[in-house]
Amino acid sequence: MRAALLTAGRSPLEIVEDVDIEEPRANEVLIKISHSGICHSDTTVQDGGYSIPTILGHEASGVVEMLGSGVTHLAVGDHVVLTPLAPCGHCAACARHEATECTEALAFATNARPDGTTPFSRNGAPVWRGLGVGAFAEYTVVPASGAVRIDPDIPLEVACVIGCAMQTGVGAVFNTAKVEKGATVVVMGLGGIGQAIVGGAAVAGASRIIASDPAEGRREMASSFGATDLIDPTAGDLVSTVMDLTSGTGADYAFDAVGSAALVEQGINSTRVGGTTVMVGASPIEENVTINAAVLFMTMQKKLLGCLLGSCWPTRDIPLMLDLWRGGRLDLERMISHRLPLGEVNQGIAKLHATDGIRTVLDVAN
Repeated sequence: MRAALLTAGRSPLEIVEDVDIEEPRANEVLIKISHSGICHSDTTVQDGGYSIPTILGHEASGVVEMLGSGVTHLAVGDHVVLTPLAPCGHCAACARHEATECTEALAFATNARPDGTTPFSRNGAPVWRGLGVGAFAEYTVVPASGAVRIDPDIPLEVACVIGCAMQTGVGAVFNTAKVEKGATVVVMGLGGIGQAIVGGAAVAGASRIIASDPAEGRREMASSFGATDLIDPTAGDLVSTVMDLTSGTGADYAFDAVGSAALVEQGINSTRVGGTTVMVGASPIEENVTINAAVLFMTMQKKLLGCLLGSCWPTRDIPLMLDLWRGGRLDLERMISHRLPLGEVNQGIAKLHATDGIRTVLDVAN
């Protein structure tokens, strides 16, 4: 099959035509990929220096082509949204509907199945399935629990952004922080994840949504998603500005949508007594968060939460977000800034690095 292949870490992706793919095993499905968004997490893998060739792409939609044995909830021809964390369905975490704590789901980080194998190969050598999906390709094989059926009238290019951006951002609001009506929210970083957090906070009924990003275009976009106040963090001190906007008390919730330890620390300092800071973006492994005067953090009863893929349960949250989209409460179309064919994937990655737009979606099927 045709795929955009990362042949060596930090190199541009190479369009190749000779990747082999297995038929699905038990409880797996073969998916013909329709569309795939380009996410910062893909470039994190690209920059990680992996030595085994890898197919990136984890925010995707497509059509079921073949079922492995034991799959009963899907049929050939079903339209699906893929999720990078596919729950096993039988562990203690899954019993709590906490897919992002499932041990098998967390195998996505290794770019392989839980048993260490991969459905892809090239010239007899393994090719990794990037972040559990491997959607920069014509086909992929994924766990059946990672494919969520959607109505066939939903445009697949629109639905694909739910796979990561909306699950992560909206889920961070609904599931991780549990933002309540009337709350005040600070969102730091307004890429795809940040815009989804803004949109989710608006749906949750937040009374004030303070959106911060150095890019003017992204700040303006956040306004259309529901932000009430826009901050250029390069023009002044973020914490002081948030305090001024909240009459000196601080926000109820702060979200780092970039993956920056410095922003996490600013979030902690921007929240009120008893406030919550949520780490949504993945910061570099070498960064550490410092909590100055830990006893003050304790006595002020502040909270710091980690968040992976919005703490989502896919079969619950993906249909919920599509219902919100149908009702005009979540704007999925506006998330898509650029549409490119698979062959122009490197141009899409360049747009991400240049903060050009919110999401680039690749048309893989055509």
